[in-house]
Amino acid sequence: MAFYSPHTDDEIREMLSEIGAKSIEDLFRQIPESLRLKKELNLPRGIPEPKVEQALKNLAQKNQAGSGIICFAGGGVYQHYVPKAVDYLLSRSEFSTAYTPYQPEASQGTLQAIFEFQTMISELTGMEVANASMYDGGEAAAEAVLMSLRAGKNPKGSILISQGLHPHYCRVIETYTRHLEGVGAGLALPKFERKQVPLTSNGQLDLDALKKIDDGYCLVVQHPNYFGCLEDMEAIAGLVKEKGWILIVVVVEALSLAILEPPGSFGAGIVAGEGQSFGIHSGFGGPLLGFFAAKMDWVRRMPGRLVGETKDAEGRRGFVLTLATREQHIRRAKATSNICTNHSLMALSAVIYLSLLGKQGLVRLAKTNLERANYLREKISRSKNLKLRFRAPIFNEMTVQVGTDAEAAVKELAKEKILAGVPLKHHFPQMADSLLIAATEMNEKEQIDLLVDKLDKMAEKSR
Repeated sequence: MAFYSPHTDDEIREMLSEIGAKSIEDLFRQIPESLRLKKELNLPRGIPEPKVEQALKNLAQKNQAGSGIICFAGGGVYQHYVPKAVDYLLSRSEFSTAYTPYQPEASQGTLQAIFEFQTMISELTGMEVANASMYDGGEAAAEAVLMSLRAGKNPKGSILISQGLHPHYCRVIETYTRHLEGVGAGLALPKFERKQVPLTSNGQLDLDALKKIDDGYCLVVQHPNYFGCLEDMEAIAGLVKEKGWILIVVVVEALSLAILEPPGSFGAGIVAGEGQSFGIHSGFGGPLLGFFAAKMDWVRRMPGRLVGETKDAEGRRGFVLTLATREQHIRRAKATSNICTNHSLMALSAVIYLSLLGKQGLVRLAKTNLERANYLREKISRSKNLKLRFRAPIFNEMTVQVGTDAEAAVKELAKEKILAGVPLKHHFPQMADSLLIAATEMNEKEQIDLLVDKLDKMAEKSR
């Protein structure tokens, strides 16, 4: 097989000699023989550039733009309208090409955007301090668990996780804590066990089951939970306080914060979540925007970094990196996290979006989502073949039993450019007949009527 190499044979021999290797093969000895390819890659012969371009265009045309699909999918990524001003401002080179703001004198714009993001997240969550931003909600939730271990004076007990937490977030937490014993952000930690707290038949956290647990350390609760149900957070927070645990609240649909009681008001120790709903297109599931807020007492134990407001030598308002506890700034053994990518472009997207809507606009948008979801819920309640799996209060998402294989129903309706929801059987095999359906401001009542009618007829045929 012919391939391009920028190095001559003499240059390759010289480099190998410098590092003490006899051949290129020596560089790959650590890769087990069973994992190595024993034959050449089956690649087609090269073709002229115009034909390559046409082949790629043909491939791209198989995709369908989100704007041409009626979308009811949620489950962590939601289709909300993104004002054109968001994309326009994000595309400005001073924002889109910026990296970590190491030099405050040259990065005031970026630092101010991050500062405004922190302020907005603090206001929405009701917490005292928020950090610069995280990769996504799952990573933020895992970092919240690690921070709770750093915050406790004598960390011991089980990490309690609600069954209503997003399955992907559960897997990230498992990855972060699987080998936690004896290490972790400079701490010598005991072995931590992860325990799942079940839900009731109503789709909410089982408080009776929670009361019976005596070896807890922190409790991770999603609100609204993965199935769309609102949790009784006041009762949960009261029980957690009584037990002496740390309450971690995870918010995956950030828009809900506009009308729900902020987690800080009922005693959350840490709030972590996903900010994709704030001006970020759903795309192919990303990019996403994690957010993280906590009590001021724990500020030095937070992951990532914190931008603060100050004054320069002439008394003018300015911004600086106040705290930076990531490994690029301090000794790795003392770092609270290895999160190291500047996620400020996504944070800026949220800042622009929230600034455009304003406080009242955000509340009106959240109420519109609630109204559309209630309309969908009412339609399903009147259907002969569809059924709400849970009866707990909701925001803009719900779990629906569709009377047939939910995944097959999604595939069938996709042919008609209707994305009916998220099938639950991959994570919850016992819910093979259930769809997680979200209704946002993008779903007109006529579209909701169409979805219910289509699902109803499919369920009728399968009877």
